[in-house]
Amino acid sequence: MAKIKFKLNNKEIEIDENPNLRLLDVLRDKFEFTGVKEGCGEGECGACAVLINNDIVNSCIVPLGNVNGKEIMTIEGYSETKKYDVIKDAYAEEGAVQCGFCTPGMIIASESLLNKNPHPTEEEIRVGLSGNLCRCTGYNMIVKAVKSAAKKGDGLW
Repeated sequence: MAKIKFKLNNKEIEIDENPNLRLLDVLRDKFEFTGVKEGCGEGECGACAVLINNDIVNSCIVPLGNVNGKEIMTIEGYSETKKYDVIKDAYAEEGAVQCGFCTPGMIIASESLLNKNPHPTEEEIRVGLSGNLCRCTGYNMIVKAVKSAAKKGDGLW
């Protein structure tokens, strides 16, 4: 057990936990952030994506001890921002959501991409989303949604 301090969805946290626990498990089990999902458990699918210090990370491969002193944003925290509303609306308008399993990770990936590149090309969007798998929509509608969010949210990123 070790004391680990971090900021989670803009809230200061201090917990006494095993630093080898997966961040994914701590977020789901201790904090009940179920938008962070386990898909592959190997860092390949993006269902567990979170932002750590504004970088997209698959939480299933991050030991809790590695987040000491860092800022973590889950889909639950991100959903309270204006930028989320722009992306969410674009996903809905473009039909980029079907079963919804991948959606939180895709939205986190979209935020990460737009934060670094507010006016991405289609190829840049495809590369930016490449670590996230979707089995329902295919990717064309998701790419269109990110393009739309970039236009509608001009100035937010």
